[in-house]
Amino acid sequence: MFEELKRYFANHSVILNEAQNRLIDESLIYKTYAKNETVLRQGEQCKYTFFVARGLMRAYTINRNGKEHILQFAPENWFISDRSSVLFNDPSMQFIEAVEDTEAILLDSEVFENLAELSADFRHFNLFILHNHIRQLQKRINQLLSASAEERYMDFIKMYPDILLRVPQWMVASYLGITPESLSRVRKDLANKNFKTG
Repeated sequence: MFEELKRYFANHSVILNEAQNRLIDESLIYKTYAKNETVLRQGEQCKYTFFVARGLMRAYTINRNGKEHILQFAPENWFISDRSSVLFNDPSMQFIEAVEDTEAILLDSEVFENLAELSADFRHFNLFILHNHIRQLQKRINQLLSASAEERYMDFIKMYPDILLRVPQWMVASYLGITPESLSRVRKDLANKNFKTG
């Protein structure tokens, strides 16, 4: 049931011992979500980190005018969560939703702590995930403040190479912090550049 997660760990040089495998089998939750199903609502406490085994999730906020701002997509082999809510028991500032029919593995913070106690490899891995999350957040903030729409779009393609075919254009625009019309212009300009240099 949890083979996808175990393979993910193995691909990141985390070899689970017998005690860790048993802990995973006994402690984790496997759950399916239908397309467009809300996994977490703003104001609720986020109790889990979700590992996407199959499907696609997104995290987003809604401002006072009802406009959505997408913070993250999570395709297969990605984690998604509201970390401040999980770690500090704060009410969640965001929503998490299944963009497609999704199969996810749910891990609470205690599972991460128990796995880390059983293995130095997992402790290092857990720190890497946390630091990488901080790095990506800093990069995202800098891009939203200073990068052009074209630069943001190119970085999006690098980070999520298969997402463009799986989500509507307005979701990509929401993630980039631009209007769908601006996204259409960016794509048209890039297509023209590629045509001229091709």
